Amino acid sequence: MKSTTIILFSFLFIAFGLSINSCRKNGSCKQKNVSTNSADSHNSGMNCMQCHTSGGSGMGCFNAAGSMFTSTGKPLASGNVKFYTAPNGGGTLKYTVKVDQSGNFYTTDNMTLTGLYPVAVGPNGTSKYMGSSISSGACNSCHGNTTGKIWSY
Repeated sequence: MKSTTIILFSFLFIAFGLSINSCRKNGSCKQKNVSTNSADSHNSGMNCMQCHTSGGSGMGCFNAAGSMFTSTGKPLASGNVKFYTAPNGGGTLKYTVKVDQSGNFYTTDNMTLTGLYPVAVGPNGTSKYMGSSISSGACNSCHGNTTGKIWSY
C-alpha cells in the first residue's frame, strides 16, 4: 500500500509539473506569427489569445485573432478580415489580416484596434460588417461565446 501511494503521488507530482511547464511561454512576444491564406493552424473557434499572449504557451502574442466559418459550421479556408475607421467599410482601411486554411486569422503585428470596425471578407469577395467598433482584437472571446460565430456563407 505504501509503495502504491508513493507511486501515485510521484505520478501526480510529475503530471502537475508538466502542466505548469506547458503554460509557460517558450518564446517571447517578439516572435512574429502572422496568418496567410496558405498556412494551417489549430483550435478554430477557440479564443486564440488565451495562449498567444504574454506568458502563454502559443508562439507570439497576437494583437488580432479569430476564426471564420461557413454556413455549415466548417472553418472557412481563405478570406480576409479588414479593419476600417468607420462602419460598413467606410473611412480608412487600417489593417488587413488573411484567413488561413483552418479558418483562423491572427497577427503579432503592432496594431491599434480600439475604435475600428471589422469587415469579414470571404474568398468570393462577399463582405459582412460588424456594426459596432471593437475594443479588443480577441475576436473569439465574444464570437462563438456571447455573440454569433464570425461569418457564414
